[in-house]
Amino acid sequence: MPTPASKAPEDMITGVILAGGLGTRMGGVDKGLQLYDGKALVWHVAKRLAPQVDHLLINANRSEAEYAAFGYPVLADQITGFAGPLAGLHAALTAAKTPLVLTAPCDSPGLPLDLVCRLHGALRSTQANLTIARAGGRLHPVFCLCRRSLLGQLEAYLEGGGRKVAAWCAEMGAIEVDFSEQSEAFGNFNTLDDLTKN
Repeated sequence: MPTPASKAPEDMITGVILAGGLGTRMGGVDKGLQLYDGKALVWHVAKRLAPQVDHLLINANRSEAEYAAFGYPVLADQITGFAGPLAGLHAALTAAKTPLVLTAPCDSPGLPLDLVCRLHGALRSTQANLTIARAGGRLHPVFCLCRRSLLGQLEAYLEGGGRKVAAWCAEMGAIEVDFSEQSEAFGNFNTLDDLTKN
């Protein structure tokens, strides 16, 4: 990916790590702060994602001070009630100063090092408004690159009660980008047992 100094303004990207959920399947703990290989999950994600984007934010609805300690701005949902990943995307689209916003979940510490490059390449070549990852025979729509101009459509979807990421992406005509050669990079942790097994 080009260095920020050589990038055109329309190619600038804000990355957001989605850590705003309830961690229900982890017993209600704050998932992004759980330790993996001695470090918080969000630390691993930030380490891999930060070099790929121009600005990095963390979307969190609790433990704000703990997340802020990682050195990135912390952004809470504007949609109340823990409305899911789309609420995090909505908050990021609202706050971002760049034309493009990329999301990644806090529980995928091995995310691809070429995630942004490939999603962005597909966005530019197709003139799409949204690109999402596909790997291992399934979609991973929480890994998405979105134009900030979609904020209005997302607000309308959320106000109408919509919460499903894949459904909204489909409505927006998302382009799928195949990462099948590194599908393991999209592995995530849903339970505390998952963490202790690794």
